[in-house]
This record gives sequence, structure tokens and C-alpha cells, in this order.
Amino acid sequence: MFLHRIHLDPRCREARRDLADPYQLHATLCRAFSLSTQKCPEGEILWRLEPETGSDGYPRVLVQSRTIPDWDGIGVKGWLAKVDSPIDLKTRLKLDALNAGRRFRFRLRANPCVTRNGKRQGLLQLVEQEQWMKRKGLLHGFVLPELPASNLSENGEARIDVQVSQDRMLSGMQHHGNKIRIFSVLYDGVMTVTDAAAFLNVLKAGIGHGKALGLGLLSVAPIV
Repeated sequence: MFLHRIHLDPRCREARRDLADPYQLHATLCRAFSLSTQKCPEGEILWRLEPETGSDGYPRVLVQSRTIPDWDGIGVKGWLAKVDSPIDLKTRLKLDALNAGRRFRFRLRANPCVTRNGKRQGLLQLVEQEQWMKRKGLLHGFVLPELPASNLSENGEARIDVQVSQDRMLSGMQHHGNKIRIFSVLYDGVMTVTDAAAFLNVLKAGIGHGKALGLGLLSVAPIV
């Protein structure tokens, strides 16, 4: 797996379009990983538009991929302002030696939701969003620290120590004219690995729905 940090130039019309429509941004990114006549391979990329800009003011996009991209394949002059050197996550995170007990700082923009009457519904309350993240940890081999007992939820459950921010509705337009809308929040915090195999799988596959809209990328940094 490789991690890329790219910087878009908002002076470029196509970059402004993509920054306003995450579905179009996904389609543009895919051109760096497949021919324009081909569909982007399933699971090839996960990505996230970061909330912070770089010191130069350019919007930043984090892209995780299975292969090294050809950024020239995007084919739009001026779309990219700068591309940082790719990071080999296998080496940087020492994934060959991953085991239970490893701790990481993490960031995740995701769609916390439940399915009711056959329809997905976004979870709008903070405690619900925290509990969604806690459940994902149980599924994917990690746990988050818990807040003191004085911070129990209304139903008596322990709350996790995670920062939840930037709740927003994302929307994009598919090529055939269908509009996509999905609720998202940004999670920042610390996690501890409990199951190395499950954790490695979720690093590769991401978490939750809406990956074509820039959701699901679990980016982590080791805590020494």
C-alpha cells in the first residue's frame, strides 16, 4: 500500500469543480490509476479531502493506493499544484511486524449510519456517532480509549475518547445524472490494535460506505 499527499490548484477550473463535487474528484483521481477507457479497479484507491490546507494555501488530498499512480494520466494542465513523495505504508507502519497492542493516532472521515426499514440513515447525535465507531473497532480489530465513568451515555454505556467534528452532508453528481447525498463526520483520536489480521484488512479496505465520495480511508501514524 502507498500513501500519497497531493495538492490541488484552485486556480484551475477543473480542480474547483472537483473540490466542489467529491464524486467528480474520485473520477479524476481514478485516471491516475487506470486508462480513461477502463473502470478504476475495485478497491484500488481510498482518499480523503483534508480539512486543512497546506502552508501554501492549496487544498490537500490524501490518497491510498495499491499501486504507484501516473499523475500525468489525469490529463488536466494545472490541476495538480504539487505532489509529495509517496510513502510505502508497509515499511513506514512496519506492517510485517503488526501485532496486538500497537497504538496509532488516526483520522477517518466516515458515514456513521444504521439501516432501518431497508434504508440507511445517518447518525446525527454525538453519542450515536461515538458508539458507531466503537462497533467498527470490535469488527475491525481495534479499540479506542474510554472516557471516565462519569461520562456514561444515557443508556449507561461507556463513551469513547474520540474527537468527532465537521459533520456535513456530502453531495455529488454521477455521470448518468443521479445525485448522491451522504452524511459524514471526521474522527480523530488514538486506537489500539486488538487483532492484527483484521486491522490490516481494514487499513486496506477502509471503513463504511461512500468510498467514491472520499469516505472510509483510515489513516494512521504510529505512537512511539
